Amino acid sequence: MKIFITGGAGFVGAHLSRRLLNKGHTVIATGTRPDQDRIHHDEFHYLSCDNTQPGPWQEVAAKTDAAVNLAGRSIFNYWTESYKQKMYDSRILTTRNLVDALPENPDFVLVSTSAVGYYGSRGDEILTEDAPPGDDFLAELGKDWEAEAERAREKGARVAIPRFGIVLGKGGGAMKQMLPIFKLGLGGPLAGGSQWFPWIHMEDLVAAIEFALENEEVSGPFNLTAPDPVRNKEFTRILADRLHRPAFMPAPGFMIRTVMGEMGDTLLASTRAIPEKLSGYGFRFTYPTAQTALDRIIQEESE
Repeated sequence: MKIFITGGAGFVGAHLSRRLLNKGHTVIATGTRPDQDRIHHDEFHYLSCDNTQPGPWQEVAAKTDAAVNLAGRSIFNYWTESYKQKMYDSRILTTRNLVDALPENPDFVLVSTSAVGYYGSRGDEILTEDAPPGDDFLAELGKDWEAEAERAREKGARVAIPRFGIVLGKGGGAMKQMLPIFKLGLGGPLAGGSQWFPWIHMEDLVAAIEFALENEEVSGPFNLTAPDPVRNKEFTRILADRLHRPAFMPAPGFMIRTVMGEMGDTLLASTRAIPEKLSGYGFRFTYPTAQTALDRIIQEESE
């Protein structure tokens, strides 16, 4: 297949691009940097563009067999009203422009990212894909984001919407922030650590996206999280244990909210999402537990 990926040279995008290239696909990736230096392959093509704006990139997207929509400003920043608008526009406008570009083609596949923030903070409630959305900023963003992607069905496309958990992998994402702190013995649970931590190992994430591209039965939203969510304090304990470090430096909730503002509430959210649909489709996780995932990441960091 010829696959178009928005954000295809970022942290997730680069891993996905490499996997698809290794499987014999052609990848056309977009990003806002003038150039990229992560991937060098004859079947990898990079377009520097702003997907929030219509442009020639849409003509390229229209000539592909499938698209994976990963673009969006990071949520891990201080949320001013201006930055929240950038988070919103980077997702909604990109998705809108991408769908507008797609051909009328019943064989086309769109895999368009969402996130478990769709559910809001729900305590101990087990959240399958049938759970209703929350009512905070990220939940509203998730609803609008998914609605834009679903418009592709009007053109005959199959639409799959993975709701990402917190992505764990070497060299980026949450682990890039956490590992240096824990290696210094300064890690600890957030606000007591009772909140559920919905995570996914990078290798399982990109394998699941490939699975969604290739399997016709995969459609609509599905939780892209490991089948064994853990509470924040348990994740902290496992990570510290694997690094042979203590983890007794808790971060009080009021401090997190004071330093990080509204984004701090996201760090303290409890989202017990499970991949009911993905497991039902027959997908098998390589890293189903936090122990196996962290063992692999720490091994990679030491290589």
